[in-house]
Amino acid sequence: MPKRSNQQYRHTPIILFTLVLGVLFSGTPRLFAQTQKKNPTPRQIQVGAERLDQYLPLLRNKKIGLVSNHTGVIGEHHRPLVDTLLALGIQVKRLFSPEHGFRGTANAGAQVQSGVDKPTGLPVISLYGNNKKPQPKQIRDLDLLLFDLQDVGCRFYTYISTMHYVMEAAAEVGVEVMILDRPNPNDYVDGPILTSPCRSFIGMHPIPVLHGLTVGELALMINGERWLAGGRQCNLSVVPIKGWRHGESYTPPIPPSPNLKNSDAIRLYPSLCFFEATLLSVGRGTHAPFTMLGYPSETLGNFSFIPRPMEGATDAKYQGQQCYGTDYTHAFPEGGLVLSPLMQWQQQMTKIGKKLIDRKRTFDLLAGTSALREQLEKGMTESEIRQSWQRGLNAYQTLRKKYIIYPDYSPRKKTDSLNQTLWQKEGSSLPASAPVAPKTLPLQCAKPSPKAM
Repeated sequence: MPKRSNQQYRHTPIILFTLVLGVLFSGTPRLFAQTQKKNPTPRQIQVGAERLDQYLPLLRNKKIGLVSNHTGVIGEHHRPLVDTLLALGIQVKRLFSPEHGFRGTANAGAQVQSGVDKPTGLPVISLYGNNKKPQPKQIRDLDLLLFDLQDVGCRFYTYISTMHYVMEAAAEVGVEVMILDRPNPNDYVDGPILTSPCRSFIGMHPIPVLHGLTVGELALMINGERWLAGGRQCNLSVVPIKGWRHGESYTPPIPPSPNLKNSDAIRLYPSLCFFEATLLSVGRGTHAPFTMLGYPSETLGNFSFIPRPMEGATDAKYQGQQCYGTDYTHAFPEGGLVLSPLMQWQQQMTKIGKKLIDRKRTFDLLAGTSALREQLEKGMTESEIRQSWQRGLNAYQTLRKKYIIYPDYSPRKKTDSLNQTLWQKEGSSLPASAPVAPKTLPLQCAKPSPKAM
């Protein structure tokens, strides 16, 4: 990940200003004041939810719906935002929860039922399962939907899909949306652009696997590009992070989901999540899922693990069986999207007479295209595969610049050893008319199988 720069960056503090997106539309998003200091430490970072002075006045005397979960905490003691809002007299009428539920304990892909949050007594409406989009009757009596979830910067992490449907539902009934922004812990841009036939709940937007945006910036892009159904736009505002810039490392104070238990898992998730669609176990049901890969065959290495049922992984693959493979805990310290595990395991499984990818449709949905699977099956090199992404990534980089609200990455002259896609120097030209999703990519994909977290 790009290192912190010693260059100072400051913004004149103001109360409220309009973000110019290059196009005029009703419901122009509002961006609240932010000031930043030189080389902020993690303690100096204030996530949007912690900037109560900026947004509390706009919540007074309004009926609020809070879209959040266990990651929606503030302060050194990690107090749930909902508790703070209620203590300050804010009228939180109901809660909305994404995948894993409001308290973040449900299995990946498991149906999450609506109910009542015991600590607060508030009704909880699940936005995962059959009711991924808030129904008009569930939000029509509200004045504002407040969104506070910790994302991990990957297109297939479903919290951003929940955000999309919240914005869409709000636009349809005229309810305001406010995003309380948080840093992106996988702040890269890399991977294939999603093609429309592969659109599903684990990939809704024509963006790369690693999109290099915060949820607030992505919300601005979704709204500005009119990606909501019918080209609608919601009345959107963003409370930005204070003291953070793109490229700075960030470790969420709370694990974002049951199977991303630590910073290693978060770092490796973009590269290892593809293995959910393979014969291998990604370590669900162990102390450190998404840091290891294995299969029940002693020929695959000395490292081994045994998946067992536990909270968030009650039905782990190969439960009770010894799996042999590789521990990636200390691999790829720079993070980003790494293809070498896929290429190496393709060869390993072929040697023992197995086909690595056993769920083609799920793999294609994770990749956003069938091209990556086909390229792996053909034995193409990493360089050849990455070259096929470049046109789409160049166009996306241009699009992204319209919506970023934090100082951007420091420019680099060349890519690192992993050949990560990095930003071009300021002032370099890119074809404005280049399509976000290259027409050369195969557009074949089946229906979704949303189990990616």
